[in-house]
Amino acid sequence: MARPLRVEYVGACYHVINRGNYRRNLFEGGGAAEAFERTLGEAAVRFGWRVHAFVVMRNHFHLAVELTEPNLSEGMKWLQGTWVRRYNGLRRLIGRPFQDRYKALVVEPGHAFGQVCHYIHLNPVRAGVVEASKVGHYAWSSLPKLVAKKRPAWLEPRTVLAEAGGLRDDRGGWKRYLDYLEFLATDQQAKKELVFEKLSRGWCVGSKTFKQEMQKETKESSRFTGLGPQEVRVERGQVWEERLQALARAAKIDLGKMAALRSHPDKTLLAAAMKQSTSVSNGWLATRLVMGEPASASQFVRRRLLDKEGRDAVERLLSRVKT
Repeated sequence: MARPLRVEYVGACYHVINRGNYRRNLFEGGGAAEAFERTLGEAAVRFGWRVHAFVVMRNHFHLAVELTEPNLSEGMKWLQGTWVRRYNGLRRLIGRPFQDRYKALVVEPGHAFGQVCHYIHLNPVRAGVVEASKVGHYAWSSLPKLVAKKRPAWLEPRTVLAEAGGLRDDRGGWKRYLDYLEFLATDQQAKKELVFEKLSRGWCVGSKTFKQEMQKETKESSRFTGLGPQEVRVERGQVWEERLQALARAAKIDLGKMAALRSHPDKTLLAAAMKQSTSVSNGWLATRLVMGEPASASQFVRRRLLDKEGRDAVERLLSRVKT
């Protein structure tokens, strides 16, 4: 039976986990952890990921990733496949070192995602590898890279700082963050908030409202079960086209007679409504509505939604069309 599609959309945040086959120590010795970290950086640049936290342990890894394009599956296939080839070449092995397909929990941005990041940074402490007071000394983690002066461009510091009390991105702020992690590791009530079952189990982490929104999102994905990658892309495009046609009818917009201006109000109205109600990509919108580059389409939508009158128009349109 084909695995169901993952929920992927621009701005989605995930807690990604995978373990060694038969729980063997994949990353112990021989430069394996270093190679994985280097490959992760390459994947983040290649796929435009914002990595908010990561840790590489002896037999598993955790990532906290935010997407700028709906490409988690594609990016993880490249990341794991590339590292496996390097790992097997390093050890002159064959076969698959990971136990299964990676697990990815979609996480609500803000507090929930911050908790996941703190949880990831504290993995070495829970495993007894380092003491809580020296959590920043664990090498194969995002933590020492975030604190360093020369931080990799693909690492995003804002979530952990904001969700640790609105700390500043400076030496003092990071010192306070390390103190905060030590508190989380030693305070009994705080430890209850970072339990494995809460942040690593299931498929979604966040509020009840967020989980309901993600459940609606998965209904769209169920249409694709059993299809190959190319068939999925075609089918997803048809889903988006059907939705666009419905929105255009409700807005009394003729898709065949739209103005040439890339940022025309009709185009931004439809694009914003699509982004608010589907997992449509910026690339698809840019091409279908003739809005220029994908980044331009994203910017036009953002401007529309930042304007109260424009946002209200989008909400009125969505209220007239069934999800």
